[in-house]
Amino acid sequence: MKALFLILFLLTSMTTADAKTCNGRFVNPITEICWSCLFPISIGPVKVNKGGRQDTKNPDKIPCWCPKGPISIPGIPVGFWEPARLIDITRVPFCMVSMGGLQLGKSFINHGVHGTSGERRTQNSFYQVHWYVYPVIYWLELLVDFLCLERQSFDVAYITELDPLWNEDELSFILNPEAVLFGNPIAQAACAADCAAATIKFPLNALFWCGGCQGSLYPFTGNNPAHNGGVQASLLMTQRMMAKLHRELLLWGTSGTSNAEICDKYVLPIIKKTQYKTQMTYPRPTTRGPMACNPLGRTEVIWGSAREFPYKGEDFGYLIWRKRNCCAL
Repeated sequence: MKALFLILFLLTSMTTADAKTCNGRFVNPITEICWSCLFPISIGPVKVNKGGRQDTKNPDKIPCWCPKGPISIPGIPVGFWEPARLIDITRVPFCMVSMGGLQLGKSFINHGVHGTSGERRTQNSFYQVHWYVYPVIYWLELLVDFLCLERQSFDVAYITELDPLWNEDELSFILNPEAVLFGNPIAQAACAADCAAATIKFPLNALFWCGGCQGSLYPFTGNNPAHNGGVQASLLMTQRMMAKLHRELLLWGTSGTSNAEICDKYVLPIIKKTQYKTQMTYPRPTTRGPMACNPLGRTEVIWGSAREFPYKGEDFGYLIWRKRNCCAL
C-alpha cells in the first residue's frame, strides 16, 4: 500500500511539474512568417499583386488629400497588410512563448487549465495573454523609406498577469457593460452568421460581440466555458485581447476608405474585425497555403489539425496582420 501511495505521489508531482513547464520559440522572420500575406497591395483602385489572398475595400480615388498644417497636401492612397504585433496564449503565468520560452518568474497566479466539470461535462479553460509590438517590415527594411510603416522597436506592450480585470468576469464589467445585452440565446445564435461570413471571406463588423466560429468576445477575460481545443481557445483569446485593447484605446483604427481614415490612425473603441488577420507562429507555424493567415473568426477545423500536441504544443503564438490604408504623401 505504501508503494502504491508513493507511485501516485510521484505521478502527481511529475504531472504538476510538466504542467508548469514554459515552452516557446523566437519567431524566425525568414522562415516562419507568411510573407505572401502582405498581399494584396493596392495603389488607388489598382491592385499591384493579389498574392492569392482576400482583401478588404480600399480607397479608389486618386489623389487623396491630407491636412498638413493650414493646407491639404495630395497623396496616393495605398493599401497593404502589415505584420505588426505578436501575441502569446499560455497556460503558464509569465511564460513568454514568443521570446524563446523565457520564464520571467514564479507566481502564485493560477495556471491555465482545461477539463470537464459537473454532470454536463462542460469544457473550461483559462489562458494568460502577452502582447508584443513587432514591426518586422520596418526592422528588415523591406520597404525602404515607406512613409506608411510603423517605426517602433520590439516591446512587450501588455501582459494579463498584471491586469486584475483579465481573471474576473465580474470585474471586467467595468470595460464591457454592454455584455449583459449579448448573454442570451438570440444574440449568440447570430454568431453563426459571423462564423459563416468569416469562413467564406471576412467577419461581420456589425456583430461586434461575436468571435466567429470560436465563440463570444464577451466578457474580455481569459475564461472560456466552451473549450473545444487549444487552437479554438487560443484564437478566441486573441480576439478578446484585441477587443479589450481597442476598448482601452490602446489599439486604433488603421484601415478605411475616407480621407479621415487614411490620413492617420483614429480612435476605435469597438474592434473592427475586418482589420486583422492571424497567423500561427507556435507551436507549428503556418507559412503556406490559402489559410496561412486567416481573418478573425474563421473556422480552425480546416487548417488546425495536429497543431496542438502534448508538452510543447499546448501554448500558442500568433502573428497579427493589420490592414493598413494610408495616403502616401
